[in-house]
Amino acid sequence: MTDADTSEPSENPPGSEGSAWGAGGLTLGGSLADAVQQPPTVYAAVGGQRFFDDLVDRFYDAVESDPLLRPMYPGDLTPSRQRLAGFLAQYWGGPADYSAERGHPRLRMRHMPFAIGPAQRDAWMRHMVASLAAATLPDGSPLDPDIAQAMFAHFDNAATHLINQPS
Repeated sequence: MTDADTSEPSENPPGSEGSAWGAGGLTLGGSLADAVQQPPTVYAAVGGQRFFDDLVDRFYDAVESDPLLRPMYPGDLTPSRQRLAGFLAQYWGGPADYSAERGHPRLRMRHMPFAIGPAQRDAWMRHMVASLAAATLPDGSPLDPDIAQAMFAHFDNAATHLINQPS
């Protein structure tokens, strides 16, 4: 029996090669990139697009009053909200609407024009972690801890990857 065949915790963190993790009645094995595309997807487990729209709305509501991050965004945050929610929904197994509209995500390239140092990364993470902590499923129940941990790991990795300035 492999890790993917059990609901026992893996020695590998969620999302790493060879790890298995269970969430909302599903157990995913292998890399997180592969797992989020297998039915049932994380997108389905969290209730679909509405979850990602709400996550991103809470995040951008905090960004709006952040003196470090707000200057990095356009005056109207609506397009930013739509792009991030679309990207996250697609990443976690939802429809490929983001790629159909914008092509490959190319996150590092798209963020290169902005000076992103450790302080900006930490501010971004602070708001995203708070939004994730407030997330619930459509029925009001809490987000499965394994899904929350996998999302946190993704956000942490992506935010760190976008740093392009020294401290």
